[in-house]
Amino acid sequence: MQATIKKIPLLQFFKTTPPEIRNDITFIIDFFKTNYHAKCYIVGGAVRDYLLGKECQDYDIECYNIAPDAFEEAMKHVGAEGVGKSFFVYKYHRLDIALPRRETKTGVGHKGFEVSLVAEEREASRRRDFTVNALMYDLEHEQIIDYWQGLHDLKEKVLRVVDPVSFVEDSLRVLRAMQFAARFAFRVEEESCKLCRGISLDDLPKERIFAEFEKMFKGDFPLYGLYCLFELGIAEQLFSVDMDRKNFMVPGRQLLRYQKYFTERLKPYYFLYITVPCWGRERQAVLERLGAPGSYYKYIANTPLLPQKIDCAFVARVAEKKDISDFVGNYHPQVRRFARKLNVWEQPFRIGVSPTQLMAEGFEGKALGDELARQREVSIRRLDEDCSEF
Repeated sequence: MQATIKKIPLLQFFKTTPPEIRNDITFIIDFFKTNYHAKCYIVGGAVRDYLLGKECQDYDIECYNIAPDAFEEAMKHVGAEGVGKSFFVYKYHRLDIALPRRETKTGVGHKGFEVSLVAEEREASRRRDFTVNALMYDLEHEQIIDYWQGLHDLKEKVLRVVDPVSFVEDSLRVLRAMQFAARFAFRVEEESCKLCRGISLDDLPKERIFAEFEKMFKGDFPLYGLYCLFELGIAEQLFSVDMDRKNFMVPGRQLLRYQKYFTERLKPYYFLYITVPCWGRERQAVLERLGAPGSYYKYIANTPLLPQKIDCAFVARVAEKKDISDFVGNYHPQVRRFARKLNVWEQPFRIGVSPTQLMAEGFEGKALGDELARQREVSIRRLDEDCSEF
């Protein structure tokens, strides 16, 4: 199949690139061309993100027409650090620079790959997971080169596997499909879906699982991520949860309805807080399966769930321990309304009497604690009466 070419002027391609990154790219490209007559392409997500109108911070560069020894010499000369020498990958500031390669599965786990170099651009792009990630930008001729119909799939917002044979060798790609869907509102093409469902995730360590899930949690289209979580068989493999009305439709409606109220700071936590209670699984067990860090336990496992009826008393009790802006259930309009009424969005709830005042009245020890509890309940009941018409 003939490659598709799309002309993109250099200035236009780099229009949203931070100046320091663009300067690094220019330096590396000129260095390889001048000293080694090598040709460089920008590959992968940077090309995809440019076409989606998104700012990219991570650029991958592939170098052609240069021997491995000369490549290593060049990397040493510019002070690049080898982050995967067996994979011919080096880091230069925020650039990943590599030789074009093919990866073949030889053992168990994400490190069980044998790497061999390839000389031809089409063959190098074959190792990519999805067609939208297999695009290459030719800096010399200022054009995007597309060997796998990635431009068409990007326009249609479709994730389509490049090479089924190599795709199944890396199980992490199933989770990448999920997080791409949540970040870019992509749907997974039917045959690619079938391929994903047949791939075991048992060889993935927790840290790699969580890294992909967190990208999904932070995505702007969580409903797409939730759909892929079930459609690709991920929820069944990791949590023993199948897609049904309760598991998908109930949290899906909430994500769709309340997403506009998500605050940026708590964005990573809303997805699990909303969805897991609908699955009939303990929140802590799900977090353990994901290998989630402590902040997730703080905001999800150790945070009260929203009751069926949200009232002033519930919001006040939550706000005794933290202000509502720090409560992951703050997306619900009723919580937000009561928080404003109680003035506890950015400050904790106070019952109107302090331990010092009660001690001055003669309370101490257990009696002091009991009186504080009684005063708290009186204050909360009074709040409910005051808020009944709110």
